[in-house]
Amino acid sequence: MKVYLSELAEEKLIILSDYLLAHWNLETKDRFTKKLTNKINQISKQPESCPQSTDFKGLFKCVVTK
Repeated sequence: MKVYLSELAEEKLIILSDYLLAHWNLETKDRFTKKLTNKINQISKQPESCPQSTDFKGLFKCVVTK
């Protein structure tokens, strides 16, 4: 399955990335990016491992970090 991010999700990821760099450090940002990449790969290979949206068919959601 191919995974796409919405325009809003992309914008929020940029904001989060900037925040992590400004308030934490590059290592923290890189750890988050790695976790996000792993979750995207998980959804791509096993979409049913995450809950599907009740509002949008084919949309899956997951928690990357707490």
